[in-house]
Amino acid sequence: MKQEDRRQQTIQLLLQSTKVLIAEKGCHAFTLKDIMDKSGLSKGAIFHYVKSKDEIFAWVLQERLEETNERFMNEVKQESPSFDGPMQQIVGRFASLSDTNDVTNKVLMYLLGKEDQPAVAQALNQFYEQSVHYAKLWITTGQQHAVISAAVDAGKTAELFVLLSLGIRMRTSMPQASSAFHIQDYSAWMTQILNPHQ
Repeated sequence: MKQEDRRQQTIQLLLQSTKVLIAEKGCHAFTLKDIMDKSGLSKGAIFHYVKSKDEIFAWVLQERLEETNERFMNEVKQESPSFDGPMQQIVGRFASLSDTNDVTNKVLMYLLGKEDQPAVAQALNQFYEQSVHYAKLWITTGQQHAVISAAVDAGKTAELFVLLSLGIRMRTSMPQASSAFHIQDYSAWMTQILNPHQ
């Protein structure tokens, strides 16, 4: 096996083991030893790739962004790109934003509680910047295919969408919070902004 393939396989094993542990125990209640036990990797093998559990958590957030982007771009590559197909790849992930059991929501809340640590602050900033970058990319891609209005300010709209997504995620950590704005409302509102003739 090539070194890069082995690297990717190890990273995937770390990510999958971490996500299982988060689902089982939450972010606070497990250690690198638990990851070693779950993954079968040695401490040295884990530390070859990461410096801390928090770094693996940052990878969990990044992985979700990359998966969504890949699904979006695969849909765009279809013979006749439309608004609905790529948009559905994004909207299809919205349910997880308000799911209290979603692993990425748990990770985000955990990391926000440690934002005073420089490495965590950097990981959170990177997640935010990457989220805005992908949202802007999706909008400009739609504009290039003439399925999103050229009048939409891609930068500001992308950041607004990310801010709303983060707000919905934050609301999941407040179990008693009432809500009048639901995922379906968010989806309909996005569609109206991006493609008002839909």
